[in-house]
Amino acid sequence: MAGNDQRGNPVAVSDLATGILDPVMRKRAGISVELVQCWSEIVGERLAGSTRPEKLAWPRRRHEDDPFEPAALVIACEGAAALRLQHETAEIISRVNAFLGFVAVGRIKIVQKPVAAPPRRKPPAQRPLTGGEQERLARLIERIDDEKLRDSLRKLGTSILSERK
Repeated sequence: MAGNDQRGNPVAVSDLATGILDPVMRKRAGISVELVQCWSEIVGERLAGSTRPEKLAWPRRRHEDDPFEPAALVIACEGAAALRLQHETAEIISRVNAFLGFVAVGRIKIVQKPVAAPPRRKPPAQRPLTGGEQERLARLIERIDDEKLRDSLRKLGTSILSERK
């Protein structure tokens, strides 16, 4: 369990992380975590693997009275997918605006660069836990009813304890 809301109900870790990251992403990139998380639903699986929303570039307003102008959505894209993305810009703009609930995006700017995450390094070998560490970990997770959550917590605990000297 990550925590509880004001009524004492459990709150998922992903909801807590979104609550923390969303203001940071909005300030730095003008983009919401939800847009990034739902990108594959917005653009479809064919484009999702080779594209990524980078930021919303809002035009500068000189005065408060200036009319609202939609932003440019900057999308990182890998080489060959740029042509497909370019042909589908009107549809993507429409889908992003529908997702956001207002006409936030007026155009798309494509930036060609690698999108795929770099290959993961193999984690270092973990030292085996001592008998006392195993017993302590077992006591900490014994009251967790959900078997998958208990297994995940056991793996996390083992990883953390095996790194300590």
